[in-house]
Amino acid sequence: MLGHVVSDRGIEVDKAKVELISKISPLTSVRQIRSLLGHAGFYRQFIKDFSKKIHPLCNLLAKDTPFVFDESCLEIFQALKDVLTKALIIQPSD
Repeated sequence: MLGHVVSDRGIEVDKAKVELISKISPLTSVRQIRSLLGHAGFYRQFIKDFSKKIHPLCNLLAKDTPFVFDESCLEIFQALKDVLTKALIIQPSD
């Protein structure tokens, strides 16, 4: 259902999309950041404090801001990849 797998265990992320995320290399352009954030935004319900975690990456999207993918952005990128590639399951309420 819309990129999620619904089963008796709960709602999970589609494994094919997880594999795609795990193969992403560090980002080199604003277009790649937008693509990653768009894809990650689809799974924001699975990630606690999602907007706080990606805020430095969003700053790179601001108008007239030079694209500097520094060490802090790389750490956030790796942390986001780690969170998105874990076995995420949400149990719906009764």
